[in-house]
Amino acid sequence: MNSSLRFSYLFVLIALMISSCARNPVTGKRELSFMSESQEIALGKQYDPQIVGQYGLYENAQLQAFINEKGKKMGAISHRPNLNYEFKILDSPIVNAFAIPGGYVYFTRGIMAYFNNEAEFAGVLGHEIGHIAAKHSARQQRDQILGSVLLMGGMIASEKFRQFAEAAQTGVSLLFLKFSRDHETESDKLGVEYSTKIGYDAREMAKFFQTLDKLSGANGAIPTFMSTHPDPGDRNKKTYQWALDAQKGMDVSMLKINHNEYLRKIDGIIYGDDPKQGYVENQVFYHPELKFQFTVPTSWKLVNSPSQIQMAPDDGKALIIMGLAEGNDLQAAKNKVIQENNMQVIESTNETVNGLPAVAILADVPQGDPNTGGQQEMLKVLTYLIMYNNMIYKFHGLSAKADFNNYFSKFQSTMKSFRTLTDQSKINKKPTTIRIVEAMSNKMLRSIFNEYKMPASRLDELALLNGRDLNDTVEKGTLIKVFGGQY
Repeated sequence: MNSSLRFSYLFVLIALMISSCARNPVTGKRELSFMSESQEIALGKQYDPQIVGQYGLYENAQLQAFINEKGKKMGAISHRPNLNYEFKILDSPIVNAFAIPGGYVYFTRGIMAYFNNEAEFAGVLGHEIGHIAAKHSARQQRDQILGSVLLMGGMIASEKFRQFAEAAQTGVSLLFLKFSRDHETESDKLGVEYSTKIGYDAREMAKFFQTLDKLSGANGAIPTFMSTHPDPGDRNKKTYQWALDAQKGMDVSMLKINHNEYLRKIDGIIYGDDPKQGYVENQVFYHPELKFQFTVPTSWKLVNSPSQIQMAPDDGKALIIMGLAEGNDLQAAKNKVIQENNMQVIESTNETVNGLPAVAILADVPQGDPNTGGQQEMLKVLTYLIMYNNMIYKFHGLSAKADFNNYFSKFQSTMKSFRTLTDQSKINKKPTTIRIVEAMSNKMLRSIFNEYKMPASRLDELALLNGRDLNDTVEKGTLIKVFGGQY
C-alpha cells in the first residue's frame, strides 16, 4: 500500500471517529460514541418489555404514583431533561435498582421495602437517573459488554448451558452488569446533586448506602444493588461530604426527609418471596396459582421468575430449567424442542408422570460452531414434556457429557415428581408483608419488636430493614416496620 493510500485510509478513519464523537451531557467533554440518543431510546424500548416480562410489575397504585411524581420532577432538572423518563416497580424481592438507556428506571419491591424515608429513595433515584444522564449504560454498549447471561445471576459459572436459558436475553442482562467505579462515583455525585435540587436531604442517601453495605454482607445475594453497583470506596463517607457541600448556604431545615410519610406508603408491601408466584418449602416447589408441585434436589439453589425456574448445585456443573413448551400437543412440542436445541436424540419414550401424559427425551447437544475451528463440547440432556391443564411443561436437565451420570437421578426424580397441587394449606399460603406500627413511648427497638411478638431469629433482619440497631432508642410517635402476614 503506497503512502498516499494509507493517508487516505487514515483520513477516513479519523473522520469517522470525529463524526462518532458526542458531547457528554454531564461532563461537557467530547467522547467517542457509537450510539445516538434516538438509538438509546430505541434500545430502551426493546429492553423494557423483556425486563418487565422477566420479573413482572408490582401493582401498587400509590407507590407507582409516588415514583412517577418524584422521577418526572428529577428528570426535568437532570442533565438530560428532554428524555421521556419511565419509572417502574418490579415484582422481585431482590434489593436492587437499575436503569437502562433511553430513560427507563426500575426499582424492585425489595429495595422499596428497605427505604426508610423519601430522601433515601430520592438519592437512589438520582443515582439511577445519573447513569442515564451520563450515558453509562450506553458506554457499556459501546464497550461491547452486553453479552447475554444466565438469570441465575452468577449462581452458574458455566456458559455452556446458555442456549437453554431462553429468557436470558440481552436486555435482562443489564440487571447483572457492574458499572465501573468511576461511573459509580459520578452517579453518586449526581444522586446528591439531583436529590438536593428537588428538596431532599442527601445525607440520607449516604446512610442508605450503609444499609446496603450491611445487607450485602449479611446474605451475599446476587444480584443486589451492591453487586451491580460496586462500592467505589468509602461510598457513604464521600456521599455524606458531597451532601454537606451541596447544602452550603442552604437552610438545611427546609430539606425534606419524610420518614413517616414514606413508611405509610409502603404499609402492606410484600416482603420476600410472593407465594402466589411459587415458593420452596422443605425442598418442594409449590405453585399455588398454577396448582403444581415438584421436588427440588437437596442443597440446590432455585431462582424463580415469571417465565422459567432454574435450579443448580453450588458447583454449577448441572442445571435444571423448567418452563412452558411451545406446541398444541406433546408431539408438536417434542419436535419443536428437538429442533430449536439441535438435539441428537438418543432415546425418546412416551410416559405417564403421576397420571399426566408425558414424553421423555435423552439427547446429546453439541456446543460451539464446528465451522470456526473450535473444539465442540457435548452436553447431555434429559428432557421431560408434561401435559397438564392444557399446557405443556418443559423440564431440561443438562450437564457436560462426562458429568451426566452423576446428575441423572436428580434430574429424573425432580421431573417425575411433578404433580397436581391439592393441599389447601400450600395453595392458600399468604406472603410476609411489611406492617407499619407506631412507637407509643421512647423505647429500645428490640423491645418494640418483642411487644409485637416478632420471631427472635429475625430481629437482626428487622433492625436492618429499619436502618437501625436493635439497641437504638426509638422516639415516641416514630413509625417502624414489623412483619405482617405469615412469617
